[in-house]
Amino acid sequence: MNNLRDRLNGVGPERLRGIRRGIEKESLRARPDGTLALTPHPAALGSPLTHPRITTDFSESQMELVTGVHPTVDAALSELGEIHQVVYQEMANLGNEMLWVSSMPCGLPSDENIPIGVFGTSNVGRAKSVYRMGLSHRYGRRMQTISGIHYNWSLPGVSSDEYFALIRNFRRHAFLLLVLFGASPTVCSCFVAGRPHELQPLGAHSMYLPYATSLRMGRLGYQSDAQSSLAVSYNSLDGYGASLEKALTEPYPPYEKVGIQNPGGDYNQLDTSLLQIENEFYGTIRPKRVIQPGERPLHALRERGVEYVEVRLMDLNPFETIGINASTARFLDVFLLHCLLTESPPDTPEEIAALARNQHQTAARGREPGLELERAGQKVKLTDWGHEVLAACEPIAQSLDAALGGTGYSEAWRAAKAALNTPEQLPSARVLQAVQATEGQSFKDFVCQQSQNTRDAFLMQPYPDALRERYARMAADSIDEQKRIERADTMPFEEYRRQYVSAERLGLLPDAVMVGAESP
Repeated sequence: MNNLRDRLNGVGPERLRGIRRGIEKESLRARPDGTLALTPHPAALGSPLTHPRITTDFSESQMELVTGVHPTVDAALSELGEIHQVVYQEMANLGNEMLWVSSMPCGLPSDENIPIGVFGTSNVGRAKSVYRMGLSHRYGRRMQTISGIHYNWSLPGVSSDEYFALIRNFRRHAFLLLVLFGASPTVCSCFVAGRPHELQPLGAHSMYLPYATSLRMGRLGYQSDAQSSLAVSYNSLDGYGASLEKALTEPYPPYEKVGIQNPGGDYNQLDTSLLQIENEFYGTIRPKRVIQPGERPLHALRERGVEYVEVRLMDLNPFETIGINASTARFLDVFLLHCLLTESPPDTPEEIAALARNQHQTAARGREPGLELERAGQKVKLTDWGHEVLAACEPIAQSLDAALGGTGYSEAWRAAKAALNTPEQLPSARVLQAVQATEGQSFKDFVCQQSQNTRDAFLMQPYPDALRERYARMAADSIDEQKRIERADTMPFEEYRRQYVSAERLGLLPDAVMVGAESP
């Protein structure tokens, strides 16, 4: 603990005030009856290819709302709220669709009828759609409709090695976030129709596990048997890059069978490697770097180092209008600093495998009394381990309050500590209780009502002219930018695709390659 305090003192108030965070939030568009909306992305919201704040994720029916980078939690959440307000107002002008407030999807059509995102006719726009088509061939479209929140975080003066040390500790202690903030213990039966699973029936149309925290992060969520063979190490940028480069460049026989194009000439996927592009690698956290036009993310990391980390395991909280609250975001700040400032020994293949088992155990059984996880080859109670991490987080919360003013970080820490002691108050338990309280114990009915309540709450808020006009300009500018990109394209798409997925693009980028191109 003294070592932690020494490191914390070494950071100092000025650097703590330099913490930056941004939020990306995915949500399906749903009809009032709780089924997936199959309409195009609203044109009034601009181009999903180029709009800086409103885009789509896998599906045309799956919005992604992206804040800028902010010096405080309150500022980030305020902007996320503004983006929601704009989206709800424009959706209301078109009909009665709503954003689905759960990570696990609404009522879905057959797999082939879930629409893939459309990004226009440019090479980069086509590549984005082809990449998504590849995901559908590899994993099915239903899995891709799962939604979540990504929390992007940085601290000034942190080296790539230090960020990788943070990532190793984050992966070790991620179970705590799944317990505290997981909010997907139940799903609509349609999601698992025709798939093997271990869920139990709940009412006539829902499935669940009694102690689950986050089915999204468990075996039914963003998991891949193919990727399970990929034991990526986070001991260094070089090792991480080498692991990913192999997965990005070596043909993978099952995907070779799918082929790049079908007999009619339509594209099935971008490449036949285990990963089409870096973003296909599923993980609870990623090292990140802002990329330049046309640049591969791995090249950006190798060239200029890690700039920030992207936390990817946060469920949407259906009880919060924007899916996350300030207390949760502040605890993430505390938790990430803890991961950065505590000793972080190198990972091993044995530990990587154990961490995957811990994740699956926590996702499926995290609220189970006495549940044990694996740590250094030994069994340890999840709650005991969690309280150890929380105890080390207390001085970090106090230092953040001292640096930034107020008591919000200490309050967030106390709330997390209390939640671990009262599992019936955890978001996953509250969701399950609410579903069980509906007529027919229906997941879809509960989320449908929460989604409608959220829609109504936003539509009742005053909609300032300045906000409406600012986003109308952003939408118009994004459409103009998409057209500019499309006019500038001269390269045939197949040549663009070959160059983009080439192994040379993952190393030092020659000046002459892909100048002016965008990245999928």
